[in-house]
Amino acid sequence: MAEQQAKFDQLRALHQRDAAFVIPNPWDAGSARILTSLGFEALATTSAGYAFSKGKRDSFASLKRDETLNNAGEIVGATDLPVSADLEDGFGAAPEICAETIRLASAVGLVGGSIEDATGDPARPIYDLSQAVERVQAAAEAARKLPFLLTARAENFLWERPDLDDTIKRLRAFSAAGADVLYAPGLPDIDAIRTVCAAVDKPVNVVMGLKGPRYSVAELSAAGVRRVSVGGSFARAALGALLRAAEEVRSSGTFTYAADAIPAATLSQLMSQEKRGDRQ
Repeated sequence: MAEQQAKFDQLRALHQRDAAFVIPNPWDAGSARILTSLGFEALATTSAGYAFSKGKRDSFASLKRDETLNNAGEIVGATDLPVSADLEDGFGAAPEICAETIRLASAVGLVGGSIEDATGDPARPIYDLSQAVERVQAAAEAARKLPFLLTARAENFLWERPDLDDTIKRLRAFSAAGADVLYAPGLPDIDAIRTVCAAVDKPVNVVMGLKGPRYSVAELSAAGVRRVSVGGSFARAALGALLRAAEEVRSSGTFTYAADAIPAATLSQLMSQEKRGDRQ
């Protein structure tokens, strides 16, 4: 627990800086090792990246809590960095389920995680504010008893509800309910990002690498952002490289893609050096 507390303290301190830091999103233990080697200071899981690795869509119906946390635990075990997790909607509508998800996340070594206000139901995509707040409050109460930094997500802009005023209202309510970090994915531009950062009293996470405008870390930091994630975009970039390589071989019968591949020796050095005595 002392090591987990130290990682929590490290993650919390990153959010208290005057400038933004980048928290990239590995989707498995191998990608976590690669990102760790590059000098990042913390990592966050991605439900999308993990879903793609399992041949699934990124959706509420595709991923179960146990498999998501098992994947997160493997990432925790592959790095000495603090790891936060994409915990989707908490894996259930009831506040007590959200609280239990936080406790289970901490049990696998995570020191942070997010709960969102999306329902997964296209007919009613966003929880009513009162229910959304109750869910964040329950998660925050569980997190306070643990070395765990809670992020609350307002999902309006991902579900065709581009209401900035309502998004800010929700983020403020989540902050009052105990969230440590606030996150509204899909904000349309730097002006909206700046407006959100100025309107709330907690560190704000912004995701880059998805659709829409792309700003530099310096630009986001100047707008007030304190954490920048990449969601599933690193996983999609890796799959894009795979697709281009396969298309070259299939259509041209050539193998020039190999010039850009990571050398096997480099990967071998980055991966676990553990040797198993019993291989059965």
